[in-house]
Amino acid sequence: MITDLAAFAQNNGVKYFMISFTDLFGGQRAKLVPAQAIAEMQDEGAGFAGFATWLDMTPAHPDMLAVPDPSSVIQLPWKPEVAWVAANCVMEGKDVAQAPRNVLRCLIGEAAAQGLHVKTGVEAEFFLLTPDGSQISDPFDTAEKPCYDQQAVMRRYDVVREICDYMLDLGWGPYQNDHEDANGQFEMNWEFDDALKTADKHSFFKFMTKSVAEKHGLRATFMPKPVEGLTGNGCHTHISVWDAPGDAATTNVFAGNGDGPTGEVGLSAQGKHFLGGIMAHATAMAAITNPTVNSYKRLNAPTTLSGATWAPNTVTWTGNNRTHMVRVPGPGRFELRLPDGAANPYLLQAVIIAAGLTGLKDKADPGPRLDIDMYAEGHNVKDAAKLPLNMLDALRAYDGDTSLKAMMGQEFSDAFLKLKHQEWTSFVSHFSSWEKEHTLDI
Repeated sequence: MITDLAAFAQNNGVKYFMISFTDLFGGQRAKLVPAQAIAEMQDEGAGFAGFATWLDMTPAHPDMLAVPDPSSVIQLPWKPEVAWVAANCVMEGKDVAQAPRNVLRCLIGEAAAQGLHVKTGVEAEFFLLTPDGSQISDPFDTAEKPCYDQQAVMRRYDVVREICDYMLDLGWGPYQNDHEDANGQFEMNWEFDDALKTADKHSFFKFMTKSVAEKHGLRATFMPKPVEGLTGNGCHTHISVWDAPGDAATTNVFAGNGDGPTGEVGLSAQGKHFLGGIMAHATAMAAITNPTVNSYKRLNAPTTLSGATWAPNTVTWTGNNRTHMVRVPGPGRFELRLPDGAANPYLLQAVIIAAGLTGLKDKADPGPRLDIDMYAEGHNVKDAAKLPLNMLDALRAYDGDTSLKAMMGQEFSDAFLKLKHQEWTSFVSHFSSWEKEHTLDI
């Protein structure tokens, strides 16, 4: 594990460090620091004005210091004289409670105190568009069912190969890349890891993918629904819980033959209750897993060109069946299919842990397992909660979920709700062309 950034710079030819933190809206903020100054920055942090980012602060707040975590450092494979390092936000000697990485670190600590260590993997889908974002970059990518399209993925081989080569060099263990279900859409998978490491990698992956796309004259977007009529960008998350972090883990505490429908698919009693927490808090979680106005055009989309949205709109779980919000593809883990590409990498992991720990505390039952095709038969399910129809509904659900808010931290929850309500107000104040087209002659 890297502990000394100055030594890392000297040993690896690094001239600059990007000291980076992620704000409440998922925006990555950074200062470019010369290697000669990194020792002081590692001790004291780089100064930021929090009000200038999406954090609930004013211009009168003192400096917020981003203190780099040397264990997270990544040398940019495409620009090796620069290294990226995730930072923890501090103000006047105390962690900034609303800062997303701090929220996640706090919840990881809560889980560790119970002997639990959450490991996750993410499937971060993205589109490759023209530089102005107006259309799919490949004019020949027009198939009605483009998923796994061999020709289409090879037409973007240079971009996909470069990103995958970098992940190989970084030791992430990438294992497959494909053209996804929408025209112009791709997915690249790497091995699962401890929740904080996955969040750091997820954050860096978005930065790397956008940077490589720009290098090739393209624009990568993780926007939930960037193209009307096509499948949106999900960020499916695979979750398991272990007895120890990292390589010290020997036992998957989710794996086992518990009772009832969860036991039949290989989840232990702890796995059952953790899943129960996810199910109980799903509508509130959506405010964080699906955090933008656009997110709900993915969740509540009509049938897409390919024939399926691949997104849930109802709180249900199942075995190895992709039409539900939660899928249990095999013993000892489950896949949450709710999150989208706009999810903040740190808050995504945090809210999963928060809901799961609440479920363990309450011994929550996830309810019945449904093994139907939700896209064809979902209208017959009458007693399952619906996911929010829009961002405002999601924010109201989160605000009303006092136990989840408490687990995420009151300062964070207050700040998040305040800024997101401001965003909603901005959205509904916007005059659109739709209004004139449908109302001008009323």
